[in-house]
Amino acid sequence: MKFLVSASTDAGTVKTINQDSVSVQLLEQDGSQLVFAILCDGMGGLQKGELASASVIHAFRNWCSRRLEVLLQNGLQDSDIRREWTQVITNCNEKIKAYGREKGVRLGTTVTVLLLTESRYYVANVGDSRVYELQTQLTQITRDQTVVAREIELGFLAPEQAETDPRRSVLLQCIGASEVVYADFFFGTPLGNAVYLLCSDGFRHKIAPEEMLAYLEPYRMNSPENMRENEQALIRLIKERNERDNITVATIRTYE
Repeated sequence: MKFLVSASTDAGTVKTINQDSVSVQLLEQDGSQLVFAILCDGMGGLQKGELASASVIHAFRNWCSRRLEVLLQNGLQDSDIRREWTQVITNCNEKIKAYGREKGVRLGTTVTVLLLTESRYYVANVGDSRVYELQTQLTQITRDQTVVAREIELGFLAPEQAETDPRRSVLLQCIGASEVVYADFFFGTPLGNAVYLLCSDGFRHKIAPEEMLAYLEPYRMNSPENMRENEQALIRLIKERNERDNITVATIRTYE
């Protein structure tokens, strides 16, 4: 299996600072390709969200350069990813909290991480950024760590009510603003001729799943240039619909 990658980000229609951060790396190991992608949404209601998001990206890129090759050579296990990414997230949470105390500010960020190999995907998530799998349909891999997602899970709120609920962006936790952070982990087998999508919540609020699938379905995503064009077309549509948040998306196209 091979991969094509792309990413796009935009400050949106209102904010002067883009507090989102994104990184997508196409890597090679022993003749095989893999992709390491990270997306962070700095908290818009907090100060210096862009610093929090960038620092988490930096920490995971450091992990990738120091540890990934070693783990792959030893035979990568789900438990390795769970253990080591949990430590990265815990360290980031403590460092960002310490910075906030020193500077007298509150800052925080979501994080969504995806490692995609030819035979396995590994995902970690804190907050409400998402990972989707697109082929003939759109499947959400991650689970939002939000008040409304918890209310839906408990049966107190219908999914259609969540779209307009004023609490829809209220997080249960985020890196830097929570005392302790517990990431959710998801593991699975990647599909061939599919698209894996990471996005911030600003990317998905103003478009329907059907629109996301129509713009980003695999056969429209056959080169990095086409991938970016389709990402940018959706971002323009989202801005036309007056999305006020920063807008970020990363896409990975798998092919045989």
